[in-house]
Amino acid sequence: MFADQSCAGEFYDSGMSGDSSAAPARSFPMAAADQCVKCGMCLPHCPTYRLTLDEAESPRGRIALMQGLASGALAASPALQAHLDGCLTCRACEVVCPADVPYGRLIDAGRELLAARDPRRGRLARAMAAVLIDRPLRFAVAVALWLYQRLGAQRLVRASGLLGRGALARLESLLPVIYLPRLPRASAAAGGEAVALFANCTSPLVEPQALQAAVTLLEKFGCAVSVPAAQTCCGAIHQHAGLAPEARACAARNVGAFTGAGPVLGIASGCTAQLLEYGLISPDPAARDLAARVGDIHVFLAAHPALAQRRFRPLPARVLLHTPCTLRNVVKGEGAVRALLARIPGLQVESLDSGCCGAAGSYFLSQPAMADALAQAQVAPVAAARPDYVLSSNAGCAMHLSAALRRAGLSVPVWHPLRLLAQQLEN
Repeated sequence: MFADQSCAGEFYDSGMSGDSSAAPARSFPMAAADQCVKCGMCLPHCPTYRLTLDEAESPRGRIALMQGLASGALAASPALQAHLDGCLTCRACEVVCPADVPYGRLIDAGRELLAARDPRRGRLARAMAAVLIDRPLRFAVAVALWLYQRLGAQRLVRASGLLGRGALARLESLLPVIYLPRLPRASAAAGGEAVALFANCTSPLVEPQALQAAVTLLEKFGCAVSVPAAQTCCGAIHQHAGLAPEARACAARNVGAFTGAGPVLGIASGCTAQLLEYGLISPDPAARDLAARVGDIHVFLAAHPALAQRRFRPLPARVLLHTPCTLRNVVKGEGAVRALLARIPGLQVESLDSGCCGAAGSYFLSQPAMADALAQAQVAPVAAARPDYVLSSNAGCAMHLSAALRRAGLSVPVWHPLRLLAQQLEN
């Protein structure tokens, strides 16, 4: 039975103390929250509940807290904020919910309530987004990290043990190989279908091979590819931190960048999921129109008529396929990735489905203990299988998994599926 009192009672006294922060919030979608009947079907699918067995760390528990916060019955206490911030926004609960509760919309709205009451909230998200959105700043940070790695300083720092085993050492261990960011070159195929590529903020820094692979595959499928230089961050980091105005500003910039009528294809499932929901976060009809044109590149390629004529070179290798939560629960593109990989003769594809990996945008920085516990669940099957590759179609997940594997002493390359597909594609 739902532990109603243990979940909400923790905050009830402070909520009735006369604190102005406990005033009712009219903008919260209370009707959507009231769809939750607290049945518990979501519990086995929630990563944080499975690890803690704490009702306040479950979807229905967090919904109860948000209902109390929005109605004015509960105050925005540190404990309440910690429970809402502890959500990964993986949205596995939405897939199994018999009442179709839009949990992703609710958790974003709940955090927006918190951000409105405390302007200091979201500092990490703001800092990350400031680097990712500002192209000169992003390039400056990339150059500094690139020099740190290329000049051998990283190797010396790691070998010296100067960082110890604390937060700084963990943060440094997350650092992947950094590239100087630039958008991939694209050449229009004469008479081909016009498609635009959403390059996202992170891929140019950490997986430029995946971006170039996307262009290569699309052009080999006969598409005329454009990569608009005016595009910016999708806004997911802002959105999930409750910074709705900033998320809408990102949407507005991308609406201006992706003019036209052709498909807009994303290679990082977290960004694609955000783009798909622009119509929900922005009142601009143009945002809804852009969202209608957005799709996952794997889904696009797997359904493309040219796939039947494309041939891939054999690769006798074993891969573990990691399915990001956004790809499974929002984009719905898991089957397309598998269908494309099945075109490579000799490739043995197995699932690395141990639940959410813990990356979740900025979560692996803001919630290190939970993020690392979830990543460790992914390490064990990799250690047992010893695959030639681990594949993941979300840059943040790939970075987080790579770091966890390195810390475990496993030197397994973590690639984007597109990179392997482009490598094996026959000319």
